Amino acid sequence: MLPIELLNSLNEQIPCRELQIRQLTTLLNPAFPSPSTLVLHGLEATGKSLVIDAVLKTLDVTCAIVRSQECITARHLLERIVASCRDAIQQDDQNELSKDHEGRCESISGLTVHLQCLLKRKEKFILVLDGIDRQREASPTFLPAIARLGEIASNLTIIAIVTAPRPYFLRATGVPHIHFPPYDRSESLTIASRCPLRIFARSSPGSSPSPAVDTESEEDDAWLWSRFCGAVWDSIGKGAARDIASFRNVCKRLWEPFVQPIRDGIYGTRDFSRLMVRNRSLFQGEGVLTESIVPISATEPKTSAFKRKEFLEESDMHDLPYYTAYLLLASYLASYNPSRHDITLFTTAHEKRRRKKGGGTALTPSHRPSKHRKIQRRLLGPQAFILERMLAIYHAILSPHKLVNTVDVMTQIATLASLRLLVRMGGGSADVLDGQTRWRINVGWEFVREVARSVRFDVENYLAE
Repeated sequence: MLPIELLNSLNEQIPCRELQIRQLTTLLNPAFPSPSTLVLHGLEATGKSLVIDAVLKTLDVTCAIVRSQECITARHLLERIVASCRDAIQQDDQNELSKDHEGRCESISGLTVHLQCLLKRKEKFILVLDGIDRQREASPTFLPAIARLGEIASNLTIIAIVTAPRPYFLRATGVPHIHFPPYDRSESLTIASRCPLRIFARSSPGSSPSPAVDTESEEDDAWLWSRFCGAVWDSIGKGAARDIASFRNVCKRLWEPFVQPIRDGIYGTRDFSRLMVRNRSLFQGEGVLTESIVPISATEPKTSAFKRKEFLEESDMHDLPYYTAYLLLASYLASYNPSRHDITLFTTAHEKRRRKKGGGTALTPSHRPSKHRKIQRRLLGPQAFILERMLAIYHAILSPHKLVNTVDVMTQIATLASLRLLVRMGGGSADVLDGQTRWRINVGWEFVREVARSVRFDVENYLAE
């Protein structure tokens, strides 16, 4: 175990993780053998990467940290592991390795050969794989094979950082697991209070306030910030903020309007109860918790439906290109209209509608009471559609405007998918733009209605009842 001074330094640097730091320093101590595989698991923003990075720097052991989210494929990850291990050993020993270890690494067997050649002169080497459970294009046996590398090379320790491990996901027994639980109220307030925001803006570089005034200002900042964070946690953060990062983000967004009365000279820095009464509307809404493409301020109080509708009409956040907007409208119609109504809704011969018994047409609403209560399709959620059907609807609703030949429709579809406005469903073909690929719209009715108004298209006339 590390000396008490180093442990206290780590605990001061990373608060509320004393147990995990003690476990890691014990298992990874250079004076004792370490397990071949170690798993750190916990939800996002619980300090896993931060703790392991600080512990490895304190222990001063040769290590390499590879982040899986930076690797596109499994082969990319293998080559990144070889390159990171080579750089760490070369930096630690200050010597040049043979170029035989550079180059391609296409399989786990090749990785094993590379690591054995690189680590043959090292007593202990630690390889950290951050977010390995989210690796792209990884086979079901990829992670268990990676975890067995520590058994082949006796001086290698694999540390896998995962979010929520499945039972027996490494297909091995006796693997130590260290859990990083989410922060509770006291821990979240302790972490958030370490860096309080300032009530007043910093003074200009030319002016130099006295030390006594500066110390008093810092005390007021810390006093008000700690109580403000507690109020945010009790009203909003306890049930809605996902982690410590989102909780601190909410506090930052609400801090400026909360302390504005102090800057205006209405209240003092210690009038916390009066500030809470004056700014109670800040803690009643939940708009600050969600990231929206509509720029609604976190300080905006609860407005009526009419004001919100007027704001959406005046905003320019739906400024999509002309043909891209029609692609999005066609996707919405394909998701919320049954395919059996396509001929009736989108063909040019829609005037010749078949007659119903009792008069009227197939799309004319009947005044007779229905035997079955129908639910609007907009309340049932979007349905999947194939790409060919969406393109057919797109050309049908755009036919009066005559699509220009220079418009690359497939590129615009790929752009909508990258913006998460369209979501691909299922595996399907390897080509994401294949005609039989299934897609689903990922925006709601309010957004689609504003997009339709921006291109002067009446989308309600093309929705089936």
